[in-house]
Amino acid sequence: MAGPSPFPNEIKTSALELIGNTPLVALDRLHPGPGRILAKCEFMNPGASVKCRSSLYMIQRALERGDLKPGEPVIEVTSGNQGCGLAVVCAVLGHPLTVTMSKGNSVQRAIHMEALGAKCIRYPQIEGTYGNVTYADVSIPIEAAIDMAQETGAYFVQQLCNEDNMAAHYDTTGPEIWKQTGHRVDGFVAAVGTSGTFSGVSKYLKEQNPKVVCCAVEPNGSEPLKGCPIVKPQHLLQGSSYGIVPDLFKPYLMDESISVTDVETEHFKDLIGKKEGLYVGYTSGANVAAAVKLLNSGKLSRDAWVVTILCDSGLKYTPVRESLIN
Repeated sequence: MAGPSPFPNEIKTSALELIGNTPLVALDRLHPGPGRILAKCEFMNPGASVKCRSSLYMIQRALERGDLKPGEPVIEVTSGNQGCGLAVVCAVLGHPLTVTMSKGNSVQRAIHMEALGAKCIRYPQIEGTYGNVTYADVSIPIEAAIDMAQETGAYFVQQLCNEDNMAAHYDTTGPEIWKQTGHRVDGFVAAVGTSGTFSGVSKYLKEQNPKVVCCAVEPNGSEPLKGCPIVKPQHLLQGSSYGIVPDLFKPYLMDESISVTDVETEHFKDLIGKKEGLYVGYTSGANVAAAVKLLNSGKLSRDAWVVTILCDSGLKYTPVRESLIN
């Protein structure tokens, strides 16, 4: 057997070390100007979404506090991406995971979670349609998760109000962006689901430079952060903009809300693929559409750099057989 090598290696000890430190890529082919769009490639996390960061943070912090003991079961409600992130973390750390999810969320996410050993319980929609999930639809799996946590004593993650969700992005995503841009960020644009990403990153960036313009992205017709009545609760942004102001949203961090239509979302999702070679999900399309709007608005200088998030992989939204959906 060969002895130890005199050269350092770059071997990761587990999938947890693959979380974070994602690349920041310029979308210069999609948007040649004015300004520049810089996109954080969060789909490159092991669970294929930005939610891996908060999944790791929320479980690690719960273990550190003693709220969760080694090997104990975990429960969470999800639109899919948080569940996939938790499935990665729980598989590595040895926690049985049960997630509840609306049947309106893409079934690929359930397949992904279960492939990592999680149990995914899907609940029928009461208002939306497949791919268009409303808060009324989400309320059913939320109640189910609460009941299961009370009955079993399993640790309930509660991403919607868990401050460690926001802390994950304040401590990791924000500093990575600041470093990767060479301390130059003029704007930050992100869709808001739990608001963990938007609030955490915005707080960090504004502490480095109070002039950074931070904009929330909301689907047209479902813009509660802007204070508008909800006239279109169904939209393409699964896991975002449920027509409520989330607990983790900090109004003082938002300089503006930018609305994006489903048509714009699909258009830019396709452009990211065809111009930049990146197959991403609908929220990524909405984020880039909003970044283009901000740069074209004239509110920033013509050489401004706007950072946004490519939230998850487009593989989570590919067409599936009707039998799998139901």
